[in-house]
Amino acid sequence: QVQLVESGGGLVQAGGSLRLSCEASGDTICISGMEWHRQAPRKERELVASITRSGATNYADSVKGRFTISRDNAKNTVYLQMNSLKPEDTAVYYCNAQLLPFNLIYWGKGTLVTVSS
Repeated sequence: QVQLVESGGGLVQAGGSLRLSCEASGDTICISGMEWHRQAPRKERELVASITRSGATNYADSVKGRFTISRDNAKNTVYLQMNSLKPEDTAVYYCNAQLLPFNLIYWGKGTLVTVSS
């Protein structure tokens, strides 16, 4: 099993930046890919960015060029650097981790990001 704890959310003005962190504990040696998702009020959860253990990344079109996902395997932590934030980025941001060998997925409890206009 893996436990995930997100941090770094908060209130920021449009155009500002935030850096989210997600620290994993437990069976971290089994972690392969990690992802950030978000869920805005009255909307479905959506994938924001993903990163493989080797560092290959993928982004939702809505955040390309503004958000950067990275990970520090030694610290068992994945980050999401968010720049040029927009009010529509307001959401609860969740990280998840995929565990080998059965690709079980574990989720954190989320951190709230609010972007004011």
